Amino acid sequence: MTTALIYLLVMLLVAAVVFLLASLVFGRGEELAPLAPGSSPTRLPAEDVTGADVDAVRFQIVVRGYKMSEVDWVLARLGAEIDELRERVRQLEARPECAEREASS
Repeated sequence: MTTALIYLLVMLLVAAVVFLLASLVFGRGEELAPLAPGSSPTRLPAEDVTGADVDAVRFQIVVRGYKMSEVDWVLARLGAEIDELRERVRQLEARPECAEREASS
């Protein structure tokens, strides 16, 4: 009787360890809404991509894919970098106009 109880406890422990390892390997199990067949959520404008465009990008979930948290982190970083660079370009483009106005006055 005690052997059967020990066997059961060992089986439960092994099952818990396998479940824990599987959840670490395959992620938290979050799910996105299903897409229509043949469609892709990965859309970006042909030109003038902004940080908001990068933030709005979504990838299809497949059996063997990327870790979603890492993809989200990279997209957030790229979006912030794009916005920062565009702002610097605007500032640099505005400088010659100010200098030209002052020179012509």
